Amino acid sequence: MRRTNGLVLAALLLGMAFSASADIYMREEAGVPVFSDMPDHNGFNLFLRTSDLPKTSLARSSTATRSGERMRLYSGLVDTIARQHDLEPALLHAVIMVESGYNPDATSPKGAVGLMQLMPATAQRFGTTNRHDPEQNLTGGARYLSALIGQFGGDLSLALAAYNAGENSVRRWGMRIPPYTETQRYVPAVLNRYHWLLNGNT
Repeated sequence: MRRTNGLVLAALLLGMAFSASADIYMREEAGVPVFSDMPDHNGFNLFLRTSDLPKTSLARSSTATRSGERMRLYSGLVDTIARQHDLEPALLHAVIMVESGYNPDATSPKGAVGLMQLMPATAQRFGTTNRHDPEQNLTGGARYLSALIGQFGGDLSLALAAYNAGENSVRRWGMRIPPYTETQRYVPAVLNRYHWLLNGNT
């Protein structure tokens, strides 16, 4: 059983979180949390589900073992850029977790690139000239996400749906989350990680 006591270590949790089948479980021993991706079910309860990730994200994040290291590498930059654009750092981290697993070289089959998986048109719209540059990619993605939150009246679910499927898709489906399988999985996947991080799990 792989487990850790005390604070949640980014390397362990993120390494587990981006493998295809490693949900994370927790129990307390004398008031100390114990985490495992291979529980014996003796008092363990589900802590973080990873099977909710859209399949495209799982495929992009196949190099799971480096996710924790990358998170630590970009954490300061993510926090700074989030605050510059009036976003909760936890939200930006959650989007990156699902989009790329902190892989700055991630490229989707549709041509989205980088930590925030920017498409060419979105990058151009928000001033990103080099989608492969982590700082530019994060800045462009943060600007886009902030704009979407404003457009959809602060409705975070709709903003995230628009980030994944496009603004017009959300409007076309009557200001609801579009009935696309990836988008239906994407929104709760990001929200789950957002609330998880807000609860101090970094």
